[in-house]
Amino acid sequence: LHTHSNLCDGKDSLEEMVQTAIEKGFDSIGFSGHSFMDIYAEFSMNEERISQYKAEIARLQQVYGDRIRIFCGLEKDNYTTVSTAGFDYLIGSVHTVKHEKGLLFIDWSAERTRETIEKIFDGDGIAYAKCYFDAVADLPNHGSFDILGHFDLLTKFNEKEPDLFDTSCAEYRAAATKAAEALVGKVRFFEINTGAISRGYRTTPYPDSYIIKEMKRLGFCAIISSDCHDRNFLDCGYEDAKRLLKEAGFAEHYVLKDEGFVAIPLED
Repeated sequence: LHTHSNLCDGKDSLEEMVQTAIEKGFDSIGFSGHSFMDIYAEFSMNEERISQYKAEIARLQQVYGDRIRIFCGLEKDNYTTVSTAGFDYLIGSVHTVKHEKGLLFIDWSAERTRETIEKIFDGDGIAYAKCYFDAVADLPNHGSFDILGHFDLLTKFNEKEPDLFDTSCAEYRAAATKAAEALVGKVRFFEINTGAISRGYRTTPYPDSYIIKEMKRLGFCAIISSDCHDRNFLDCGYEDAKRLLKEAGFAEHYVLKDEGFVAIPLED
């Protein structure tokens, strides 16, 4: 359900991705192009692109509907104002954080993250993390979302640059848990997102195993997604994602069908 085409920041056309999904034996695929952001205009969808996006998905549903179910979703950022009418589902994500010193990009590069921590937070990586998780907790004030996108996206570069901030320390974990608790009853699903694996930033999915266990404790339901930007990685890391869910005590994950979200046993 978390995929990107060349109408935003993906490599492939919507049709190419549908064809690959069929080749890989998928029962369904959902598209979730980025909602428009002025500061990210090249990689997000303005009104014209959204119209093109919806029209093309509708065409593909007609062409390939006897072989695969195709859903039309949207990944909406916290600071974007866009109509959410006509979409089958919404992913709520935080890629940028508003700070009194300016707008902070969360996943631009390791160098930019380090510069942000040094210049904006006086070298305090945990303060940076708290700022991010405050924005995650605030997501419901920016829309009604079905799925919480890459809960700890701020860790994108932390595996290769572990000195950015310590994700195992009590302060960091408390900030993450506080954000998750704020979303209880407001967003039903969180995703096990393997996108950073396919792009070479991480060897494990988002979120951290500690957070997955917290999500289980708090009653969230799980979606497995590849956050695909390249059709060759459409099913990247799914078995690892299932394993992590099992280890956290989950017995099922959810997929979207015509009748809504349906639980699928992890053993299937």
